[in-house]
Amino acid sequence: MAVPEIHRTIEGVWRIESARVIAGLTRIVRDVGLAEDLAHDALLAALERWPATGVPDNPGAWLMATAKHRAIDHLRRQARLGRKEEAVALELESAHQAAHPDLDAALDDPVGDDLLRLIFICCHPALPTEARVALTLRLMGGLTALEIARAFLTSEPTIAQRIVRAKRTLRNARAPFETPRGEELAARIATVLEVIYLVFNEGYAATAGDDWVRPALCEDALRLGRILAGLAPHEPEVHGLVALMEIQASRLRARIGPGGEPVLLLDQDRSRWDHLLIRRGLDALERAAALGGSPGPYALQAGIAAVHARARTAAETDWARIVALYDALAALAPSPVVELNRAVAVSMTSGPAAGLEIVDRLASEPALAAYHLLPSVRGDLLRKLGRRGEARAEFERAASLARNTRERDLLLARAAACQAETSARSL
Repeated sequence: MAVPEIHRTIEGVWRIESARVIAGLTRIVRDVGLAEDLAHDALLAALERWPATGVPDNPGAWLMATAKHRAIDHLRRQARLGRKEEAVALELESAHQAAHPDLDAALDDPVGDDLLRLIFICCHPALPTEARVALTLRLMGGLTALEIARAFLTSEPTIAQRIVRAKRTLRNARAPFETPRGEELAARIATVLEVIYLVFNEGYAATAGDDWVRPALCEDALRLGRILAGLAPHEPEVHGLVALMEIQASRLRARIGPGGEPVLLLDQDRSRWDHLLIRRGLDALERAAALGGSPGPYALQAGIAAVHARARTAAETDWARIVALYDALAALAPSPVVELNRAVAVSMTSGPAAGLEIVDRLASEPALAAYHLLPSVRGDLLRKLGRRGEARAEFERAASLARNTRERDLLLARAAACQAETSARSL
């Protein structure tokens, strides 16, 4: 195998195995930053040795074993500082036997709780949201600082700084490498889900830049969600989020036109939807429901996505069901954005005037002051009511607020269409 091909293989193995290696090491050294450094030492060893010796039959196990030896060497060096050799041996033996009766077995254990603990560390409440996202993508997703920076349209040094500060914060806070319990578990699960969904949404509808979607980010979020569902199978909202992401991801190909332009939901060619992802999403939604209790916010949003997924054409969409789900979501997790989405659904069942009435009540919401979708929705409803001049002004305002180039172009095109329709009617 040629060296470039071996390097590509190593990169692929690292992307798959790095989270497991770092998680196993963190349990031993109790420092996520040090664990990542030790894991990278193993990666460098692979880059040095595999071109000469070939790729091992089980490359993941090779990385784990190499990282394990480096962890043991590090612990021994640390213990030797200022202590006699005899004390070192006794301390290592007693400490490791008490915490880990079989260190080899502990590190070689398949996935288990370690990945779950690592997810909770990445999303520790001591970290700001942007740091949680960067650290999660770094440690759980295996992305480099450059890849994260490109995805979120920021600089590599900015992302690298966030990651360094996050690891320092966790070290200073002495964040325990453990799975939270009771009420803390529920709160931390919510934080983890929020971070994963934030990553997915940035891929599904990019905030800024020249690309309307970034499928790689959606894939990373889906992978994290599936891992979490396997590690926390009794948490219904975990399955709810996975269901939502699976169904939303099924539309990615249909969301982009031939020239890279956005294609809105009701205009999409549904034959391009990925029906395997839809089935996976519907199965995850059933798993969430089977666990009992009232559906949470992610399960309700997945329910809305499922209504769209089941409709063979846009005209067959059960908008009354969608309104009912939005009513439930607004009662459970009220927000101006939920209300704006509910307004769209209401307009489909009760007419654009009913939807516009809801939208106009949101005009004074501070949270929506710079939210481009508020004037976009208002423009759409005004256009349906024949108020094309007002609609054009709303689309132009929405375009001025949009940071994504593709979305801005779409909004300006809709404004121009309103102007053309007005001119045509005046002839």
